[in-house]
Amino acid sequence: MSFLKSFPPPGPAEGLRQQQPDTEAVLNGKGLGTGTLYIAESRLSWLDGSGLGFSLEYPTISLHAVSRDLNAYPREHLYVMVNAKFGEESKESVADEEEEDSDDDDDVEPITEFRFVPSDKSALEAMFTAMCECQALHPDPEDEDSDDYDGDEYDVEAHDGMEVDTTPTVAGQFEDADVDH
Repeated sequence: MSFLKSFPPPGPAEGLRQQQPDTEAVLNGKGLGTGTLYIAESRLSWLDGSGLGFSLEYPTISLHAVSRDLNAYPREHLYVMVNAKFGEESKESVADEEEEDSDDDDDVEPITEFRFVPSDKSALEAMFTAMCECQALHPDPEDEDSDDYDGDEYDVEAHDGMEVDTTPTVAGQFEDADVDH
């Protein structure tokens, strides 16, 4: 694929948090091969055995999650949604699409889906945790509430002026509800 480039893997100077070998990368449903996923404070990178790969900057990552839904994809994986277009499209076809889309809703951003499938699925939690930690280092400048988070629980009452019942309940219990059995 044309967007794959050769570059050195991130190292300790870039705050490498997780290195996961034998990880398959899938771009919008198309396999890119197996390589090593690097989760660093500065960027998320994947390199295949020949040294070709790609890097994703955290501000472009809109969502990451562990997916265990085998109906959505046949293997458990780290799902990453990016607000950018990746793939084999030529610049001409992208320009043509932009002209056609200019009449449409201008707020729609291009979306790309990556799936990182480690050979050892027990590594998924560590991969997810490393992504959360690194993503937190790059708050969204357009999100007004993102700088309010300091690692503590979000205080709904302080931010939204709402009263919230924080009384703990046991799953399956209904308080003050009339339930016919």
